[in-house]
Amino acid sequence: MTSTGVGLRELVEKDIALTEKALAKAAIAPPQRSHLRKVAEDFVQMARAYYEDAKHFREQGELEKALANVNYAHGWLDAGARLGLFDVGGDDQLFTLSE
Repeated sequence: MTSTGVGLRELVEKDIALTEKALAKAAIAPPQRSHLRKVAEDFVQMARAYYEDAKHFREQGELEKALANVNYAHGWLDAGARLGLFDVGGDDQLFTLSE
């Protein structure tokens, strides 16, 4: 058990579900012809790759690796949201936004 009383498997499941919601909500903001469009697409690609790796490691029972990967995935989404690469509808529950 972790110090919060939540087991590692439960934490991995919670974080994967949270990141799945964030992936669904993060819409690429820059217009098609903007040079930032490619950057936003790269951020999404990285987030999805880490998310898929997290699910793979979860299935293999490698929960520490799953947790690390899902947190990297969400980190890419948070960074993109803060930079304005994604329209997240002002959702400061799924994303770390700044004012």
